[in-house]
Amino acid sequence: MISAAQPATMPVPSPRGDNEALDLVFIEGFTGHTVIGIHPNELGIAQPVVIDVCAGLPRARACDTDRIADTLDYGEPRARLQRLLAEHGVQLLEALAEQVAQIALHEFGAAWVRVRVVKPRKFEDTEAVGVQIERRRQAAPAGAVRAPLTLIGAGLVPGSRLGHEE
Repeated sequence: MISAAQPATMPVPSPRGDNEALDLVFIEGFTGHTVIGIHPNELGIAQPVVIDVCAGLPRARACDTDRIADTLDYGEPRARLQRLLAEHGVQLLEALAEQVAQIALHEFGAAWVRVRVVKPRKFEDTEAVGVQIERRRQAAPAGAVRAPLTLIGAGLVPGSRLGHEE
């Protein structure tokens, strides 16, 4: 993703190491106001932030069907970012970027995400200051699916008579 404060020559690494098709969906230059920071002049005062999100999603069926129902409507993550800025409760840009990344991964099904959060003109001699992070969705632990099945098989489900002799 490229924004005014990011050089156009910045390399974009491949979000996946395998050959699985991945669509990169992005929101660039989302601008909102939020209370964030650690300095006395930032506490309790909303200030502008600019967020860029690039999310790698499994190949969308919309590539073949041309139907919005088969892909991500950009309005949904935009609305989610607006809500996040109103309720995040963190002080650091790093923590805000992490929340944006987790939303992309877990609420919107991204396999990979790059998030850039910027405070424009934070200082009079800078265009912007900020952070950029990348995250990948972790595979579920091997026992994550088995644990409930083990409990069911052991008859530990309320109202179940499995594993109990009559």
